[in-house]
Amino acid sequence: MHIAIVAPPFIAVPPVAYGGTELFIAHLAHELHTLGHRVTVYANGDSRLECELKWRYRHAQWPLVDGVAAQLKNADHTGWAIHDAARSADVIHLNDAIGVPFAQFVEQPLVHTLHHPHEPVLSDQYSRYPDIQYVAISAFQARREPMPRVEVVHHGVPIRDYVFREDKDDYLAFLGRMAPCKAPHLAIEAARRAGLPLKLAGEIQPIFRQYVDEQVAPAIDGREVEYVGEADLAAKNDLLSHARALLFPIQWDEPFGLVMIEAMACGTPVLAFAGGSVPEIVRDGVSGWICRDVADMADRAVAPGISAESCRAWAARCFSCERMATRYAEVYGRALARETTDRRAAVV
Repeated sequence: MHIAIVAPPFIAVPPVAYGGTELFIAHLAHELHTLGHRVTVYANGDSRLECELKWRYRHAQWPLVDGVAAQLKNADHTGWAIHDAARSADVIHLNDAIGVPFAQFVEQPLVHTLHHPHEPVLSDQYSRYPDIQYVAISAFQARREPMPRVEVVHHGVPIRDYVFREDKDDYLAFLGRMAPCKAPHLAIEAARRAGLPLKLAGEIQPIFRQYVDEQVAPAIDGREVEYVGEADLAAKNDLLSHARALLFPIQWDEPFGLVMIEAMACGTPVLAFAGGSVPEIVRDGVSGWICRDVADMADRAVAPGISAESCRAWAARCFSCERMATRYAEVYGRALARETTDRRAAVV
């Protein structure tokens, strides 16, 4: 198959630091290419991929400053990408809601991955285009969507790219956006209760600067609580592979949570609150623990009781890139077969 994957134009694929959707696209494109498919990725020109890359905007632009300008840029990029892909691709894979209305202008089947939590306004828009094959990244997410065609494909990571370490240092890790929904302030509280140092990593977006200044920054002393900045792959490997556990005290319905499987791939258990997809990813006693509250998380952090081998094996069995790409190839194949059947029926 010739598969066209359309990324938003703002962050490089793969991302240098922050960019969950872009990291997913990079992993998927690589594995589909390895499986022998022809893959074209539409992103910005700072992207670096083994497969074919096409771009309309040369450089990445993040963080965004002007929301209206960003929407116009995204619409321009996405419209151009879909028009170009329609010339030769068998399937067009969207990763942003702004591309959905373009489905009415192309004959190829469209697949759209939902990278966001449930939003009624978006679901209403998706329902206007029922012929699109939607892909949820967790069963929790899929259950909340009303569209007739929703399949579930969990994310995967290239296990081999993550450093496995059996011996852990005596600190806890938090990796994610410095935002209230990710709750680094609760990670700080759990680490303090456990009597263990905490290393924080992640992007500080301007919109959450006040939250960080008031609820996170006052606790950072460089010893018991350390902020190490944003993390590329090398920094992730160093942070996660040495940590006793990853703290994931989310305060929202997490659609997936890539960092959980990145930690597991490093042999590090995940201590998380049960929001959204977490029960699908964390297996109690195997790859981490689902915690009731901060006190429970602190108790588990003192003695996680899970081997590094168990975490790594769980990630390799359930969340590999190979598994993810194979599932997407099956989704593409079914969408293409359905489109062909519909065309034949229309002719008759």
